[in-house]
Amino acid sequence: MTTTGPLRIGVLGAAAIAPTAIVKPARLVDRAEVTVVAARDRARATAFAEKWGIPRVLGGYDEVVADPDVDAVYIPLPNSHHAEWTTRALEAGKHVLCEKPLTANRPEAEAVAAVAAANPGVLMEAFHYRYHPCMRRAVEIVGSGELGPIRAVEAWMQIPLFKPGDIRFDPALAGGATMDLGCYSIHQLRHLTGEEPEVVAASAKQRPPGIDRWMRADLRFPSGATGRFTVSLYGAALLRIAVRVTGERGELRILNPTTPQLPQRFTVTVDGTRRRERFDKVATYTCQLEAFVAATLDGGEVLTGPDDSIATMAVIDDVYRAAGMQPRGSLSR
Repeated sequence: MTTTGPLRIGVLGAAAIAPTAIVKPARLVDRAEVTVVAARDRARATAFAEKWGIPRVLGGYDEVVADPDVDAVYIPLPNSHHAEWTTRALEAGKHVLCEKPLTANRPEAEAVAAVAAANPGVLMEAFHYRYHPCMRRAVEIVGSGELGPIRAVEAWMQIPLFKPGDIRFDPALAGGATMDLGCYSIHQLRHLTGEEPEVVAASAKQRPPGIDRWMRADLRFPSGATGRFTVSLYGAALLRIAVRVTGERGELRILNPTTPQLPQRFTVTVDGTRRRERFDKVATYTCQLEAFVAATLDGGEVLTGPDDSIATMAVIDDVYRAAGMQPRGSLSR
């Protein structure tokens, strides 16, 4: 698919994350515009479009995917629907920016990756933090060897999000803390080490049965480094979002690596000398959309493509198995 710009984006679903993740960033990013939205309830889509200044409303997701005046689609649907609509959009010749996790499990990720390889569109999984200067710098520091050989990596993402009826707690929609938050932590540990881990052990607290409201997993990397992540949607920790990388010579600590445009701290300690680095307050979602536009219009780099998604989903599936749970299913075709 050849696109000269501006990139015309259709949104599948009037999701709460859509204004932050795509509508507002499109107002700031050159060569990008949100032109259409559809939802299961057309009245809801109409209200969404009126509120956010989106010019067109269509009757269903399939109409957006088939629309010749749409170049790319943004998919913020429940996890269980990601594979189906990503596949349909790619097969229709659209570029796709899909919310994380890309699919409900590894086999789905492999199937979607095969579709992406057979079609010309760009597929980007929306790990927005990865495109921000904060994480780019973290990966650079660890990769430079400044900390010495890496011995341990840890990540926490514990956020009180429990609400009765929330889709994150619905087994049919591929919910759970590891799917919603743990995918970030796993992704961060993978990208910081540049290695693919083995899951050593995992334990979960469930509510309702089959849904992990809290998960902790221990990992081992090929270099010998150990890893651990702890995530929760409903637990004793009210709020903790951080990563720590420990090497032989020092450590890197990041408070709030996921949305560093908010209150955040980035410190590096090497041979007993500590420094703090600061970054512009640009939103991660703006950085992500800039990268998506560059990828679709200019052939720019995609840091979170389908192969990366397969690797993340492989770890997620293994974490669930290690915790005595089943990998997520889905409603996809």
